[in-house]
Amino acid sequence: MNGKMADRKVLRVLAGEAVWPPPVWLMRQAGRYLPEYRKLRAEAGNFISLCTTPGLATEVTLQPVRRYGFDAAILFSDILILPWAMGQSLRFAEGEGPRLSPIETEADLAALSAERLVPATEPVMETVSRVRAQLPDETTLIGFAGSPFTVACYMIDGRGGDFPRTRAMAYENPSLLTAVIELVTSATITYLSQQIEHGADCVMLFDSWAGMLPPDLFRAYVMHPTARIVETVTNAHPEVRIIGFPRLAGVMALPYAAETGISALALDTAADPALVAQLLEKPMALQGNLDPLLLRSGGEALRHAVERIARGMAGRPHIFNLGHGIVPETPPEHVADLVKWLRALEESPPDLISAP
Repeated sequence: MNGKMADRKVLRVLAGEAVWPPPVWLMRQAGRYLPEYRKLRAEAGNFISLCTTPGLATEVTLQPVRRYGFDAAILFSDILILPWAMGQSLRFAEGEGPRLSPIETEADLAALSAERLVPATEPVMETVSRVRAQLPDETTLIGFAGSPFTVACYMIDGRGGDFPRTRAMAYENPSLLTAVIELVTSATITYLSQQIEHGADCVMLFDSWAGMLPPDLFRAYVMHPTARIVETVTNAHPEVRIIGFPRLAGVMALPYAAETGISALALDTAADPALVAQLLEKPMALQGNLDPLLLRSGGEALRHAVERIARGMAGRPHIFNLGHGIVPETPPEHVADLVKWLRALEESPPDLISAP
């Protein structure tokens, strides 16, 4: 780790160091709760333009870092840019979320092309380069992608929800689901590698819907593709750490952490970080996991939760974050309070416990 990177607290934690107070960034830290974001979103005209116009996407990525002094910026984009880049139609309906033309047959899948990915995502890579050039040296830049199963859910069902088509396909046409996930896995390796080459310090895999699967399918469609991504990306970029987020995975998060090769496990709101740390087969950095609805509510309950989570993980490598993304109704001043209270813990270091 060179001198500049050694100053980046998030990278230090990902390398296994316990830092006090823990570094902080928040999922969806750039988003609709910020008035400056809403202004740029209106200027962009539509969400895909916002993600693929480097000047706008760079500004959106930097907005929360400027406002709050987070220890990391995460690239502003969307997990569905990847299927869009391969040729699947995508639009974002106001108030309804993403809409894609669903993959129902082998012919639908064959219409997509991995060869389109690199040229179509050139604007995203320019955003990565611009953001890294404008970030303070001490601020980590996180690249990201959706994990193959979660991306496949949207590609097959064509919209959010509980993804009945995808789940049925796992039983009724597993070869097609496997083919979709294979395509997304290969594309994700390319996509993350490109982000790293353009300046991302580490990357994160979001498997937001991993918890819908029973254990055998979780292993097949979540763990195995994740392990392939991690192995291939880290072989090409040995210095880069990967954060995995198998949301709602419950106890399956433990074999996920042990067997996929990730460097850090991001925890959803339902997890107990200290208990997870004790149950892990091998020590690793944990990220999380404040309830986003408590951040929206604010007040003394928020302050107590910030301190409880931070002190509960003292002496272990921990990145403070939410258990899911910031909700749009969150007052910006509540985020400022969170950062203020977390930083204030530097004045009262706990009696540290040894990491397992």
